[in-house]
Amino acid sequence: MKEPNIFAIILTKFGLMGRRQLLQLSLLYTAWLMGSGQLHYSVLEESQHGTFVGHIAQDLGLEVSELVPRMFQLVSKNHKDYLEVNVQNGILFVNSRIDREELCAQNPVCVIHLEGIVDKPLRIFHAEVDIRDINDNAPIFPVNNHKLFILESRLPGSYFPLEGASDSDTGSNSLLTYKLSSNDYFQLREEKHSDRSKSLALVLQNAMDREKDSEHHLLLTATDGGQPELSGTVQLEIIVLDANDNVPSFNQSVYEVLLPENVTKGTSVFTLTAYDLDEGTNKEILYSFSNMMPSQLKRSFSIDINTGEIKVKEEIDFENTSLFELQVEASDQGPYPLVGHCKVLIQVLDVNDNIPELSVTSLSIPVPEDSSVGTVVALISVFDRDSGVNAQINCSLWPSRLPFKLTSTFKNYYSLVLAEPLDRERVAEYSLVVIAQDQGIPPLSASSSLVVPISDVNDNAPTFAKPSYTVFVKENNPPGAHIFTVSASDPDVAENAMVSYWLDEKLWPLSSYISVHSENGKLYALQPLDYEELKLLEFQVRAKDAGLPSLCGNVTIQVFVLDENDNAPTVSGPAEDTPTLVKVPVAAGHVVGKINALDADSGYNAWLRYELHDISSSSWRVGLYSGEISTTHALEEAEVSNTQSLLVLVKDHGKPVLSTTATFSVSLVASAQTAQTDARLSRMGGSAKPLADTANLYLIIAICSVSSLFLLVILVYVALRCQSQAEEAMVYGPGTATLMCASEVGSWSYSNRHSHILAGVSGEAGAKSDLMVFSPNIPVFAMNGEVGNVKDLVALSPGENILRRGEDMGFYYPWLVK
Repeated sequence: MKEPNIFAIILTKFGLMGRRQLLQLSLLYTAWLMGSGQLHYSVLEESQHGTFVGHIAQDLGLEVSELVPRMFQLVSKNHKDYLEVNVQNGILFVNSRIDREELCAQNPVCVIHLEGIVDKPLRIFHAEVDIRDINDNAPIFPVNNHKLFILESRLPGSYFPLEGASDSDTGSNSLLTYKLSSNDYFQLREEKHSDRSKSLALVLQNAMDREKDSEHHLLLTATDGGQPELSGTVQLEIIVLDANDNVPSFNQSVYEVLLPENVTKGTSVFTLTAYDLDEGTNKEILYSFSNMMPSQLKRSFSIDINTGEIKVKEEIDFENTSLFELQVEASDQGPYPLVGHCKVLIQVLDVNDNIPELSVTSLSIPVPEDSSVGTVVALISVFDRDSGVNAQINCSLWPSRLPFKLTSTFKNYYSLVLAEPLDRERVAEYSLVVIAQDQGIPPLSASSSLVVPISDVNDNAPTFAKPSYTVFVKENNPPGAHIFTVSASDPDVAENAMVSYWLDEKLWPLSSYISVHSENGKLYALQPLDYEELKLLEFQVRAKDAGLPSLCGNVTIQVFVLDENDNAPTVSGPAEDTPTLVKVPVAAGHVVGKINALDADSGYNAWLRYELHDISSSSWRVGLYSGEISTTHALEEAEVSNTQSLLVLVKDHGKPVLSTTATFSVSLVASAQTAQTDARLSRMGGSAKPLADTANLYLIIAICSVSSLFLLVILVYVALRCQSQAEEAMVYGPGTATLMCASEVGSWSYSNRHSHILAGVSGEAGAKSDLMVFSPNIPVFAMNGEVGNVKDLVALSPGENILRRGEDMGFYYPWLVK
C-alpha cells in the first residue's frame, strides 16, 4: 500500500486549528516526493503472500498491457524476492514472508529498494517500500531469575540498577513499560539518559529488617506499546544482608567511549575506577560485567577484575554493530559484598575497510549487430558497506577504446550503452572490465569482467544443394522405408540456423504416401508403392529456420516407382473346350492359332515367351515370342485323328520368372468333313477362322509403329551425342518420355514422365533389338537415398546389368546386379 499522508494524520489530531497552514505543508511534502524521482510504499511485516502493496504500473505511468511486451522486471538488491509485480494487472504484492527484525534488525528505518526495469526503450524506475513493524515480538529479559543482595542497613531511597528487557520490534511496539508486583519495600524507577539509553532500578522505600524478612520475591513485568500488548517477566529474588553498608560507586553512571573499528585484539578501550567508603576488605573492589549482560558482549570485550580496564577481545566491525552497551559491576570484599553499577557506551567509528561491491545485470546480451547507438547493453549497480566518504564510489570502463560507455542513471547505478555501431563480421565478441573505486583513504576498488557477444540477425534463408532431386524406389517397398534424405544449410547461427522440414501439400495431399522427418530431412514411404497404379510422385519439401521472422527454402522431389516382377502372365482367348478345326492336308509351318497372353508389368517383366509343355508332340510347335501354334511338318489325311490338346507354358523375363499355362485344342478333319463342319458352323452362327487373326493385325501395326519410332530415336540420340561431345554432363529437357521395346516378334510400350535412362539392349544372336528412351529434365539421380549424376550408359546383353558403374559415374543401380 502507498505511504499514508502524515499531514492528514496531524490534521486529524489538531482538529480545526491551523488547517490552512497544515494543508500548505502537505502540498509541499507531496511535491517533494514527486520531485525525488522515487515511489514510496509501505507494507506491514509478516504480511501474507499476495498482500496488496500498490498499483506500481499506474504510479509509474505505464499501461498494464505494456508490462509483458516491454519485459518488465523487478530487481531488489540483496532482498531476495520479498516483493513481486503481477504483470497481468500491474499490482505490487508481497511474494514471500518478510521479517523486519531479520531484515533490518532494530534500525528505525527499514526500506527495501526496488528497481523497475522495462525494455523498448530501456528505462529504470526506483521505488522504496517501507517495511512497517508489527508487534510480533514480546519483551525478553536476559535472565528468567535475578538475585539481588541488599544490606539491611541500606537507607530508604537507595536504588538498585536492573537490566531492562529488550524487544526486537521498533517504534511504539518497542516502547516498554515496566510494572513491579505489589510489595511494601521496593518501587520501580525508570531514568532516560538519551534517545538510545534508559536505566531501570529498584528503589528502596522502607527500611528492611533481615530478622523479620530475609528474602523478598518480586515479579517484574515489561509490557510493550503494541496492539495487542505483549509482555515478559523476570523473577527478582532479593536477599537481605547484614553489615557492610557502603556500596562501591563510580564517578559517572554512564561513560561514553569512541572506538575505531578493526582495532587489534587486546586494545585497551577504557579503564573504570570505583571507590568505597568502607575500610579493610569491605573497601577492596573487584570489577566484572553484569551477569545480565548478553553473552555476545562478553565475547567481544573483557574487563580486568582488579584494575577495571576494558579491552577488545575479538574483531570489532562497524558494519555489524555500531554501538556497544556494557553493564559493569564493582563489588567490595566485605562478608556480604556490595555492588556498584555503571554503564559504558562504546561508539564504533567507521574506517575504509570494505571493497566496493559491483553487480552487473545483463538485459540485452547478446547484442544484435544492427543495434543503434545508445542501446543499453547492461545495468550496473555498485554498493559500499562503509559510510560517509568511504561509501562514495566512482565507476569507469577499461579499455576505453571499445564501442561502449558508462552513463550514470541514479545514485550508484550505471548503464552500459553502445557508443558506436557494431559489426559482427569484424568483432563477434567484446571483453571489457568495469572498475568501481571508493573515495576512502586509501581508496579501495573492485572490478567485474563482462563478455558482450554480438548476435547475428536472421537474414539468410535455408538453401538446398540442388533445386530438385530425382529418387528411384522399387515398388512393393515395406511401409516406412527410408527412400531419400534432403538437407538444407543456413549460414546463420544458433536458432537462425536450426532447420526443420515439412511437405508442401498445397497441390495435392501426400500424407498417405510420403512423410519427412522434421529434424533430419529423411523421406519415408508410408505405404507400399505399386508401379501399376502410381509411377511418379512429384512434390516439394520446404525447409524453415527457427529465426524470427523465419525464412524458408524449398526443393522439388520426383519419386519414380520402379517396376518389380509381381504380376504373372494372363491368357485371354477362346475357351479351352472349343477346339480349332484344321483341314488336312496342310503344309509344314501352317499357323493354326495363337495364344494371347498379357502381363500387367512392364519392360522385361512384361516380355513373354511361349513353350510347349510336352515336347513329345512333334507335329506342333509354338512361336517363342509370338505364341503362334504351327505345324512342324506337313499333315496328311492319314493323320486325321481325335482332338489334340496342347499345353502351352507362358513365361515372362522377370526375376524371378512368373508363368502360367494355356491349353490349345486342335481337331484335324479331312476335306470331306470340312464342308459338313462349315455347314454346321454356319447354322451355329460361328466362324472357322481363329479369333486371333484380329489380334495379329493389331500386333503387326504396333510392330511397324514402334520400329519407326525406334529408328527416329536412334537418329536423334546420335545427333545429341555429337553436339554434347565436349560436355561431361548430359543435356536435360522437359517433356514426357515413352519407354518402347520392339523386336521382330513383338512390341510393347508404356509412358513414364521425366525419366533419365538411355540404354540399348541386343537380343539373342541378333534376333531381337530393344530400345528404352527417357527424356530427362532433372540433373540429379538418387536411389534409396543415394545421389549421383548419370554420365555413362552402356548397353548390355540380357542377363547382365542394365546399368553398370563407369569410371566416372556418380552412382549405379544395385538392384539390377545379379
